[in-house]
Amino acid sequence: MSKTQDRAARKQAVHDKLMSLEAAELATAKAHYESFLKEAQLDRREAHDKDDIADARENADLAAAFDHPVQAHHAKIDAIENTDFSLTDTVRPGAVVSFNNRHFVVVVSTARFDCDGITYMGISTQSPIYKAIDGLQAGDAFSFNGREMTLDEVL
Repeated sequence: MSKTQDRAARKQAVHDKLMSLEAAELATAKAHYESFLKEAQLDRREAHDKDDIADARENADLAAAFDHPVQAHHAKIDAIENTDFSLTDTVRPGAVVSFNNRHFVVVVSTARFDCDGITYMGISTQSPIYKAIDGLQAGDAFSFNGREMTLDEVL
């Protein structure tokens, strides 16, 4: 496999892992939302006591609270699906970058995740670190939080 093919395969693996993690997060958020929403519905009997009504209202509030994570994960999946993940030499949305022994995917913020033995973290284009490295290439130096760093790799 050529170096370019290897880089493309690594980047595709990171993209696929990122999508599967967000899809799993979305499924979990939906399950919580639907569970509380179901519990918020009163059955068809004619009379309900105050406890039934209070429980239903509390579950409705919890369902509403879980609606935000559902929408947030939908937005992240949409961003991942609509970002160009082709190989690049320049830091931009869709780039995979490494510096200071850390690896990042520029698309959306995520928790750390492992892919092929390397730990990555997603960063958004609104993050301060992205603003410091936007448009740079491997070997370029940048300053962040008063520290000088060098981009080791850009895919």
